[in-house]
Parts: sequence; C-alpha cells; structure tokens
Amino acid sequence: MQKPVIRYLHLTPDSDLPVLEGLSHFKAVLVVEADVAEMTMWETSRWLVASGCALALAWGKECEAWREAIEDASLEAVNYEDVPDEQLLITTAHEDEELSEAFWFARHRAAHPAHELRETLILHIADHPRREELEAEYRDA
Repeated sequence: MQKPVIRYLHLTPDSDLPVLEGLSHFKAVLVVEADVAEMTMWETSRWLVASGCALALAWGKECEAWREAIEDASLEAVNYEDVPDEQLLITTAHEDEELSEAFWFARHRAAHPAHELRETLILHIADHPRREELEAEYRDA
C-alpha cells in the first residue's frame, strides 16, 4: 500500500492559481482564514475541479459557501448531467467544528466511492502561511 501524500499550498486572497502538477483524484482540505471575494471563490472552485479534486472539505470563513461553490463548479464541468462515480466530486463543510475535527474527518472518514484518495492537498487561504503547523495538526488528527 502506498503511503498517503500530504501537500500544502498557501494562497492569499489575491494570489494567482498555480498549475497543480502530479495530482489526480486528490482530496482537498480548504482552510480558509481570509476574506475572499465571491468571484475568487468561484475561480478557485473551478480550478480545483479542473485540477482533479475528487473530494473537497471546507473549513473556516464562509465554508458552506465554499462547499456550494465547489459543488456547483463540479456540476458545471459536466453540464449539469448525471455524473458517474468516477467523476463524482464529494464536498463537505465543517462550519461548527474545530480544525482538528475537520482534519480527523479528512484523514479517517472522508472517502470516495470510485477512487482511493492517497494525495491530500491542504489549501490554506490566508494572509500568512502556516505550513508546519497545519501539516503537523493534520498528521496528528
């Protein structure tokens, strides 16, 4: 069995979206600690879908709006048609939870019906990065 891979990406609310190389059928944990314009939320959601995100967990500011935007972007990508399990993007929002609880769910319960999600992207949207702290908290969950 392959060891799970954790990647961290810090974006500020006005960052350009990079190409996510080497990821496919991955789990994204959005840690949103900054206010983000609605258009940026939509662009980021479409970018996650286009990059191969298969499961997205949103935590932090406006996490329910993030969940809805990602879900809508995934439906938009298939022209609102029925989606086979292999193309399904699962979304959750963790509005009333501590970050440690959202990380625990991501590590131990979040699953996809068609893919084994070995890669996790911690997408940290904040004014300042916290890579070591967030990676450690995720590993300890």
